[in-house]
Amino acid sequence: MGSDDPVCSCRVRDHGLRGRDAVEAVALPLLGIGVVLGFFEVAPRIGLLPRSSFPTTTEVAAALGDLLGTEELWDAVGHTLGAWVWAMVVATLVAVPLGVLMGASRLAARLCRFTVEFLRPVPSVALVPVLVLAFGTQSSLTIALGALAAAFPLLFQVMYGVADVDPVAQDMGRAYGLGRLERVRRITLPSCAPFLATGLRISASVALILVVTGEYVVGVPGVGREVLVAQSGGAYDEAYAWIVVTGLLGLVVNLAFGAVERRWLWWHPSQRRTAAGGL
Repeated sequence: MGSDDPVCSCRVRDHGLRGRDAVEAVALPLLGIGVVLGFFEVAPRIGLLPRSSFPTTTEVAAALGDLLGTEELWDAVGHTLGAWVWAMVVATLVAVPLGVLMGASRLAARLCRFTVEFLRPVPSVALVPVLVLAFGTQSSLTIALGALAAAFPLLFQVMYGVADVDPVAQDMGRAYGLGRLERVRRITLPSCAPFLATGLRISASVALILVVTGEYVVGVPGVGREVLVAQSGGAYDEAYAWIVVTGLLGLVVNLAFGAVERRWLWWHPSQRRTAAGGL
């Protein structure tokens, strides 16, 4: 084929577009991070932000560097991640079966929908006094707080996913003599897997936020309490360093769930678009 072959030209152009997308996918986030870090380095120095409450980026980075070699950091991270894991386990065990039931049964949806819609808008933090009475100032409080907040997005994702299952596939399962549980295992769950994966990714971030919030508000051991202690002592650079640790935990959690989702749902069109550089 000659160099002016249209098929060859399209392939070269497509390869060039993909290369540019790959560069932008790396460069633009780094540029955004650099702008934010630069702003927080300059703004306190020129008085745009109060210097007493906002340490510079370099001061926060130095405090974070000091934390990295301490046992205190890893103990706090371990407490937070432990509570987060248990919160996700509880939320999954409650929300997934209930979501499947509400999505598959109109009667169950009518029975539970009003209660779920009533509880969903209630801020989880508003329940802290009740949870303190029930669990005391123990890690079980942050587990309950994180599980309660994480259950709702997971519940609704699963419910909508089950309701979106192709009725033709359900009828085919019945025609082949599959029982209700077998249809759920072979048809319903695979069909709603993308909804479930999205719900888990959203719920994971929500659970982490509420676990850290509970640690901050109640003083339960974890990253949130370390932020509170540093803030109360006036060590604002250390407080912001702990906040950076929280953000990094959230980033790692989101990236981990995204990687599992791409590996688990490699067959789904959304993952093929992502691999091709789409949204």
